[in-house]
Amino acid sequence: MRPRAMAMALAAVVAVACAPQPEARPPATTTTTTTATTTTTTTPPTALPGPGGTTVPVFQPPYAFGTPQQHVPPTVDGLVPVVRRIETDRPYVFITVDDGAVRHPAALELMRKSGVEPTLFLNSKHVDGHADYFKTFQGAARVHAHTATHPDLTGTSYDFQRGEICGNADLLRGQLGAQPKLFRPPFGNFDHTTRRAAADCGFTALVMWTAAVNDGVVQFQAGGRLNPGDIVLMHFRTTFVEDFLAFLERCKLDGVTPVVLEDFLADRDAIA
Repeated sequence: MRPRAMAMALAAVVAVACAPQPEARPPATTTTTTTATTTTTTTPPTALPGPGGTTVPVFQPPYAFGTPQQHVPPTVDGLVPVVRRIETDRPYVFITVDDGAVRHPAALELMRKSGVEPTLFLNSKHVDGHADYFKTFQGAARVHAHTATHPDLTGTSYDFQRGEICGNADLLRGQLGAQPKLFRPPFGNFDHTTRRAAADCGFTALVMWTAAVNDGVVQFQAGGRLNPGDIVLMHFRTTFVEDFLAFLERCKLDGVTPVVLEDFLADRDAIA
């Protein structure tokens, strides 16, 4: 090869060798986006603020209220059974409120916030003319009978007792749309005539009590605590807030839960 040609070939090789090389590209990357799902668990409150700066203990229903749990005892020989307490081994108690004399403005709020559904035994003389107040308890309490005028029934005639009991039931149905099946005699006083008249008026049980709340204090007929099956009595009074809260606090202290009395005195044909 001629010297000139050889020089040109060598220059070409050097040019190629010295040319800048392309930069190496980084390997391709894949981005994966993960969406996290957060599950929030809400713990039910154990207390809520109540009327007048009070604190209301809260109870969660241990079963679906309105579901029959036990049957009412049978009526025998035309006499309604007398129920003083509910036979149960579950930690349940029952609150009942009588008369209706004082239409306390905080009563409904206390029932709803506490989750407690009382049984109301109302007199005609307190409901008549004030039906709008007692209608507000629909869905929060059950209404039953306590006579028309709140007399002591013992020793009075059958016709008198039937008039007081049936007349009361008729008024509660007419003004409140209630279906009273339980009856409580005024002062807890009754006789065989009372039980017969109550049965003839369509009632299924005469309901007494084992403890009462007065002036913010729970009082016991026996012992010093609430026990499963106890039926507690209180009234529509000016002390409604103090009495209702005293009952709720006593339930917390004694480890019992207030449930619906009617669920444990369900009609015989109801399915438990």
